[in-house]
Amino acid sequence: MTDADPMPASAPISAPTQAALEALAARVGEMLGTRGQRLATAESCTGGWVAQCLTAIAGSSVWFERGFVTYSNAAKQEMLGVAAETLALHGAVSEATAAAMATGALAHSCADFALAITGVAGPSGGSAEKPVGLVCFAWAARSGALRVSTRRFSGTRAQVRAQAVAYALSGLLAEPEDSAVGVMSA
Repeated sequence: MTDADPMPASAPISAPTQAALEALAARVGEMLGTRGQRLATAESCTGGWVAQCLTAIAGSSVWFERGFVTYSNAAKQEMLGVAAETLALHGAVSEATAAAMATGALAHSCADFALAITGVAGPSGGSAEKPVGLVCFAWAARSGALRVSTRRFSGTRAQVRAQAVAYALSGLLAEPEDSAVGVMSA
């Protein structure tokens, strides 16, 4: 399932602080810990920042299973099993690739849920079709539930990445009917 999203860049906003990101991570950890569930991450443009926020929380080993940093296409294929055909047809920055990353993280871990992020953080590397700030997300559950979303963030490279981390973590916390995830209740 895809979240509808206007493709224009979001209005310039201040990027979340590290403290705010860690507060989101703590809320994710509390939710997972209460349920006895575990999370895995698969990150490209955020380079492990989600995993860093999660592991900044004391006791995260109870609910954080592992993180994959798959910056290159080869890493996406080798570590997560993303098909070469998916990358060739859709590109690294696509909902199809994000979905394959999330399901690959589940397949290569013992986690109950996985999130994936792939995008163009900038300042270069963008194109007319995939501009700087375009980030694709996926959340998957071992039950088979899968949700994808695409957002276009504005700002510097650091701001785009911080907004992506916040969006990925917030998606795990949203109510199922409002959620970018829709998989946590699965």
